[in-house]
Parts: sequence; C-alpha cells; structure tokens
Amino acid sequence: MDRAEIEEKVNAFFVDELEIDEEKLHPDALLKEHLGIDSLDFVDMVVIVENVFGFKIKQEEMKNVKTLGQFYDYIASKVA
Repeated sequence: MDRAEIEEKVNAFFVDELEIDEEKLHPDALLKEHLGIDSLDFVDMVVIVENVFGFKIKQEEMKNVKTLGQFYDYIASKVA
C-alpha cells in the first residue's frame, strides 16, 4: 500500500467517522489543536486503524505523532 492510498483511507475515516471537515485535512494539521481529536476520537482511530490496516497502534509509539502527516508516516511505517 502506498502513501497516497494510506492518506485516502485515513482521510475517509476522519471525514466519515470523526466528522472532520475535509478541507482541514492537510499534512501539517495538528491532530488535537486543528482537527479536535480528543481521547474518545483516539480510541475510535485505534479501532479503525486495526480494522483497515491490520496492526495495533501502541500508545508509546504515538506520543510523538502531533500532525496528520506524522500519522500518515506512522501508518506507512507499519504497513510497509
């Protein structure tokens, strides 16, 4: 799966499941500050990533993921 496919799938669940406006979804967007991701949304993200991409997110690995671009990179590193 390439980076474009990852971005497409991630953006789709941010719009469909977390109800985030698509125009806010750019790599520099901060997950908490710009996209409004809270702890409940994070739980949803974990479940969706596990189902869509087939791996478990480890909380300690996510501590430095602040932007949407970093989230794409994290997923890409796990599915490569």
